[in-house]
Formats: sequence, structure tokens, C-alpha cells
Amino acid sequence: MPESRESIPDPSDATKDPLLISHDFAHVRMRSLLLATRQRWSDSPSNLHGIVWILLSGAAFSVVGAMVKIIGQDIHPFQIVFFRCLFGLLWLAPFLWRQGREILRSNRQSMHMMRALVGTTAMVTTFYAYALLPLADVTALSFTTPLFMIPLALLFLGEPNDPRRWVVTCIGFCGILVMVRPGAKGFDPLILIGVLSPFLIAIVTTVIKKMTATEKTMTILGRYAVASTVFSFPLACLFWKSPSMQQLLLLLLVSGIATVAQSALVQAYAVGEATMIAPFDYTRILIAGSIGYWFFQEIPDGQTILGGVIIMVSNLWLIWYTTRGKKTGQNIANAPCGKST
Repeated sequence: MPESRESIPDPSDATKDPLLISHDFAHVRMRSLLLATRQRWSDSPSNLHGIVWILLSGAAFSVVGAMVKIIGQDIHPFQIVFFRCLFGLLWLAPFLWRQGREILRSNRQSMHMMRALVGTTAMVTTFYAYALLPLADVTALSFTTPLFMIPLALLFLGEPNDPRRWVVTCIGFCGILVMVRPGAKGFDPLILIGVLSPFLIAIVTTVIKKMTATEKTMTILGRYAVASTVFSFPLACLFWKSPSMQQLLLLLLVSGIATVAQSALVQAYAVGEATMIAPFDYTRILIAGSIGYWFFQEIPDGQTILGGVIIMVSNLWLIWYTTRGKKTGQNIANAPCGKST
């Protein structure tokens, strides 16, 4: 909305300080630029919004991985998980306080317990993977979560048995074998941690999908925040090392940036079409690989790159097929999975 003529300073006014006039003009120009930018953003296509959100999410997740790798050199992953859960609970506390004690009540205690136990374990394996493995490897393997979701959805969610989805799952797991290279001379047993992490996240996603039929989102989030903090505390005590003020600040940033990353991921798929924005999610591999190269001297080999490409192609085909199935009225549900960070 353009500024009125009265709001623009008159440079011919000799009674005003020249510095004040310059400041007023700068303020008006900045405000006009912000208003114009906001208007352009509102008028832009929703898929563009989704792409921006997914790029923000990818960058944030990559930064979290790098920060965990740095902190993990001195602090045990169990302790990092505890602080991630504790600070996450503190971030969530004002929203829980506003809604009252009732928001944490539920009749599905066993489901919440399972979600908390598996979710905390998934976070432990994820942080272990970040600390011990190259960032690009962990990021590429994280995209196998939807592939693990297919058999779990068939067994526990009653989704239809589609042979084509099994084919793409087998192709994706071939990508895992290429990266893991079992039996080969260069096999690293630690990479199995990177495979276990997305498998556990797939279990968590399956449990959450069953819970959302009766539970409120804030109930699921709140109970998990409390339970994961309680579960991770005794594990952290086993390897406790008092963090420095700088490390505490990094741990706080890990929690905050991870929350931003999760929120941006959800927002991306809320406003954009999956087939349009999902390919941009794979920029996480490029971002993570670049961070690993520049800051940790990590250089992925040919098999890692080939395995990552196979996993990426199988995921893109799965997303395309799933979205096409929804448009034609088939009951194919394969929503993008969150990351356990």
C-alpha cells in the first residue's frame, strides 16, 4: 500500500536536520519494500511457497546434523538427545500451559508409551549416525523412511497391497545395499545405525497415523515431549559430562533449529503439491554433502553417490505414483515422514 504524500519527508524543509531527513527517507523506502515483498509473496503460487519452505527445512536439518557432529566430539549422543528433548519441552511449554492439563489426558496410554520409547530410540540412533558417519550418507539414508513405511502400512494400517509399491521398495533397498556394501572390503558396520534410524522413524510415523484418529496433535506432541525427556535423562546420566556455556548454547540452537526444520517441513507439504516440492527436498543431500566437505573434509565415494541416486529415484517414483493414486480416487496414503531430530 503506497505511502501518503504527507508521510514522505520534504527535503526542502530547511528546519530539519539533514541526517533526520535521510533517516526518514530510508525508513519510508524500507517499509515500502517490505510491503511490496509481502504482497508479491501473497500473490505467488502456493507451490512456490512449498518449495521455499522445503528448502528452508532442508537447510535447517543439514545445519542440525552438522551441529550434532560438532557437539558429539565432546558430548555423548545420549546427553545430546536429553538436552534436545528438554529444550524441546521448554519450547512447547507455553502452548501446553495455555491449553491446560486436560490436553495431556488420553485413553491410549500404551500407544503414547510406544511412540515415546521408539521415538526416543530413533533420535538416539539419528544423533549417533550424525556423530559417527558422513553427513551426506546419513541424509541419503534418511530418505528410506517412506520405503520402510510400505510394509508397515500394509501390516498395521490396513492399506492395500499394491505390487508396484513393492517393486519400488525393492529398488530402494538395492540403493541401501549399494551404500552399505555388506561383505565388501570397505564395509563399515556403523552405517547400519544410519539404516536403523529411518526404520525406527517409519515405526513412529505408523504409530502416529493410528493415534491421529482419536488424539489431538497437541496431545501427541505434549506427551511425547514429556516422556522423551524422562526416558532420555537416565541414559544421559550414564555418560554425563557437564557442558560448557558454549556447548549449552549449541544444544539450545540444535533444539530450536530442529523445531524450525520440522515446522517448515509440515508447512511445505501443507501448502504445496507433493510431486512438485518433493524433488527439492533432495537438496538436503547437496547441502549436507557441502557442509561435510567444507567443514569435516568428508568426500563421498562412487558407491555412496550411486546408492543415494537409487534411493532418490525410487522415492520420487513412489511420490508420483502415490499422488496419482489420490487424484484417481485410490486409497493410497504415503504422507511425507518427519525427521527424528
